[in-house]
Amino acid sequence: MNQHSSVMKFSHVKPGDTGYVGGGLRDFFLYRDLGIAEATGGQVIAHLVKANLPPTDGTGWHRHDCNFQIVLMMKGWAKFMYEDTVTLVEAGDCVHQRPGMTHYLFDYSPDMEYLEIVSPADFKTVDTPAPTGEVPAVTPWK
Repeated sequence: MNQHSSVMKFSHVKPGDTGYVGGGLRDFFLYRDLGIAEATGGQVIAHLVKANLPPTDGTGWHRHDCNFQIVLMMKGWAKFMYEDTVTLVEAGDCVHQRPGMTHYLFDYSPDMEYLEIVSPADFKTVDTPAPTGEVPAVTPWK
């Protein structure tokens, strides 16, 4: 038995078990908890994130104090600035954001939905100065 098996639990969350709720990190997104933080004793969090309101200012420049983070775009698209590079993340794309990487989600489609997995579950988000000048304009929703 490994050192983590005592805190790890089996988890099976069906779509009707947890709904999308506001009150997460960003008010323009809705979040659906997948039960992974509880199942792993706080070692990992996994949630679905989807667009709730049209983009205006985006997330602002920030980084996450974490050991691991991936974003798997399930539907739609989002545009990120990863340091000084604009990156279009579309349905099916998987992005590994290295720990401490400065980034900014500034635009997204109305149907955007992604799976985010981060370790540890109680990771911190820290606002950072902009590493580059301008952030490109958002695409208005129709």
